[in-house]
Amino acid sequence: MKIRQLKRVTFLVTTLFWAFAAAAQTTVKGQLTDAATGEPLVGVSISVQGTTRGTVSDLDGMFTIETAGNETLSFKYVGYKPVLKGIKTGAVDLKTIAMESDAFALDDVIITSSIAVERQTPVALSSITPQIIEEKLGTKEFPEILNSTPGVYATKQGGGFGDSRINLRGFESANVAVMVNGVPMNDMEWGGVYWSNWAGLGDVTRLMQVQRGLGASKVSAPSVGGSINIITKSTDAKKGGAVSYAMGNDGYNKVSFSVSTGLMDNGWAITLLGAKTSGNGYIQGTEFEGYSYFFNIAKRIGTSQQLSLTAFGAPQWHNQRYNGDKLFISDWQTKKDGYRYNPSYGFANNGQRKTASYNYYHKPQISLNHLWDINEKSNISTALYTSIGRGGGYGARGNNSNDLYGTTNGVLNTKYRTIEGYMDYAQLEADNAANPNGSQAIIASSRNEHNWYGLLSTYTTKIQNIDLYTGIDMRYYEGMHDAIIVDLMGGEFFIDPDRANLLNSRRNDPAYTNARLREGDIVYRDNTGYVAQEGVFAQAEYSKNALNVFVSGSLSNSSYWKIDHFYLNNEKSAVGNFLGYTAKGGANYNLNPLHNVFANIGYISRAPFMSGGYFTNIHRSNVVNKDAVNEKVFSIELGYGFRSQYLTANLNLYRTNWLDRTTIRTLGDGQNDPVVNLTGIDALHQGIELEVVAKPIKRLEIKGMLSLGDWRWINNASGYVYSKDGQPVNKSGKPIDANDNPIAEFSTDHDRVIMNLENVKVGNSAQTTAFLGVQYELLKNFNTGLDFHWYADNYADFKISANSGETTYITPWKIPAAGILDFNANYRFKIGGLDATLYGNIDNLLNQEYIADAQDLTPTTAEPDEWKNGVSVIYGFGRTYSVSLKVKF
Repeated sequence: MKIRQLKRVTFLVTTLFWAFAAAAQTTVKGQLTDAATGEPLVGVSISVQGTTRGTVSDLDGMFTIETAGNETLSFKYVGYKPVLKGIKTGAVDLKTIAMESDAFALDDVIITSSIAVERQTPVALSSITPQIIEEKLGTKEFPEILNSTPGVYATKQGGGFGDSRINLRGFESANVAVMVNGVPMNDMEWGGVYWSNWAGLGDVTRLMQVQRGLGASKVSAPSVGGSINIITKSTDAKKGGAVSYAMGNDGYNKVSFSVSTGLMDNGWAITLLGAKTSGNGYIQGTEFEGYSYFFNIAKRIGTSQQLSLTAFGAPQWHNQRYNGDKLFISDWQTKKDGYRYNPSYGFANNGQRKTASYNYYHKPQISLNHLWDINEKSNISTALYTSIGRGGGYGARGNNSNDLYGTTNGVLNTKYRTIEGYMDYAQLEADNAANPNGSQAIIASSRNEHNWYGLLSTYTTKIQNIDLYTGIDMRYYEGMHDAIIVDLMGGEFFIDPDRANLLNSRRNDPAYTNARLREGDIVYRDNTGYVAQEGVFAQAEYSKNALNVFVSGSLSNSSYWKIDHFYLNNEKSAVGNFLGYTAKGGANYNLNPLHNVFANIGYISRAPFMSGGYFTNIHRSNVVNKDAVNEKVFSIELGYGFRSQYLTANLNLYRTNWLDRTTIRTLGDGQNDPVVNLTGIDALHQGIELEVVAKPIKRLEIKGMLSLGDWRWINNASGYVYSKDGQPVNKSGKPIDANDNPIAEFSTDHDRVIMNLENVKVGNSAQTTAFLGVQYELLKNFNTGLDFHWYADNYADFKISANSGETTYITPWKIPAAGILDFNANYRFKIGGLDATLYGNIDNLLNQEYIADAQDLTPTTAEPDEWKNGVSVIYGFGRTYSVSLKVKF
């Protein structure tokens, strides 16, 4: 295997050093700036008319491109009028090219998509261009491309296709807003994002921007940690197309195509993309297959309106290594498959390969955007969108469901395990077949499907030096959740133990509770959740000369309710309404063309999430959290920027207080154990961030980043304990006392939990990160690069588990610091007169062993050798590679 990998790596490196004889060409260089402000323009599309040759401007607006002489260069940038320049033979320095603003297109991006502008918008931001994505993404998960930016920690988690996660300034994905073309992507019930649903975004992104902290988002329900804004291609798409093929380690294959008409004379523009990705997976038993598509048709109506219809999606299926299948470090060392080992991977009858963890989903997103330029000062931008999600994931059910999981609290489950370490599904199937009571462990598909509709509309007008924005943000969501049997695992039938926990009259019907279920029958849950949100927002922005100041606010109402079809026989829950609001402001001042400073401050009152916030156990009852209140966020930030021809630097200091975090926990590990509604959980996230880009010599670019965080819980929490159906319980977990009297709420008999968390470090994200990247044009048209990532002060995740009485926590185990080195290269050449680019990536070039995710299983005790038996971990990927060829036409 190692020899085969070495041959592949050698082939990759050798291929990247191809040399092709090139005809004499003209080198053209220059800098692109904003005609009004003189600021450099980043990511301007520069192309040779009539060909597919092109490039983009860098962070300083600089560009270099080769032409054959006597050709015309086209300069196009979102929000600016296109520029044409004729080029003669010989080296040409165009010096500075000032591009004039096209307010029509600029408003479409900034208003609809909440994109911030450097040296103008007073927020901390980092931008990722399509060029960076093409050169460095390789086989990485899409969020991992952001690991080079401050405050970001993204991992592959269990390692399955699309199973990645991202934290921003220590806040988990549920508290990081993800928007595509201004449309929110976060789940409406619990706030998370499944990146496997967006596998094709990297192919159609024209700009990805991370805004840390308050951000420039104008939607009425903002995030806590920041936002990730992704803008896709539209009328700016260049005429032509491309085909590409990529291959990589472990059978990775990807084929894609794209074609665009560009903006035609009749005002129409059409872009279409399609791709297929498949592979065996780096982790054992994580095969995958995914498709992605993107379609945009846009029409400019006269000189004042634009209509754009966009649809994209990524249907996929993939086998998984369950993220909970972490092992003790010592156990990993004993596995012959090393860190690729999958505890839930094994073999069924007849040697059939099998895993109990499997995911399948398709979430098409369709949006209709309209921009109306009413006059020179006013316009309206509107997005009407819908999302239709269908799919789910496999999981174990039954009295012996733990038998189907690979691990329990870091320990490998051995009841059904072969001597080679694989899951012995064949023996489990045999035991189920022989059991007169039917299967005791089966696989069910937990389907999480939704219908989501939204409207986002913004009106903008200008009064002298003040831009005024106001708008509405309306959302309606219907989420359908059930679970159906997909595999009886050898048995003839299954008796669902959850039917004994029904809260309706069917609980007393033995024919129902003891029914012999078959594949396709519903088990465990069947409910529909509803979320309705109505919001308004407004912003005033003053801009004159070197000063830019803004103040903004929003008001929103979130309504939650659900109907349970399983435990409560179609009973509707109480409707919860939470009124939230935001108030924020900031200013940026450009001291001179080199230096600028900014500051922002804001306060957010955000509704708790529906799942895990308003409902105590959303899939098992309609009981609501009586103590649910809005979460509060107070944030302040200072920033400094420096920009010159050779050096760009940005320095940020931030402090964010997160107050009244809603947390619901179960006492014990059982699904029917009492729950506690914890209140008063507060956290402080503060730190300093530095981002630098240097160009000391021609053809050399150096990027650096340093992020130092200090994230900790700052107080203690408490809460009263209730049964799963909402009744107060005593310390024995019973709703009645010794005299059969009901436990009075908030009485001395009512069990209360106290959790001491003050000064405990926030886990699950590296608090210190650093990045150093070097990109160099080694030969003409041949670029190479090395990227070094450093992660430190990475504290293990830990479960805030509830125990009756008082519990004191300590800072969780700290993951050893690690540094990862990645290599990338690309070579541009001609194939039959067409422009082609060969890309190569080797991630983790030195095959560094490192822990990416960890769970502290003993967060209340300090042990000298805690890492041996108190911490379960998952290791990051070893060396991986990919090579791809892209041909433009």
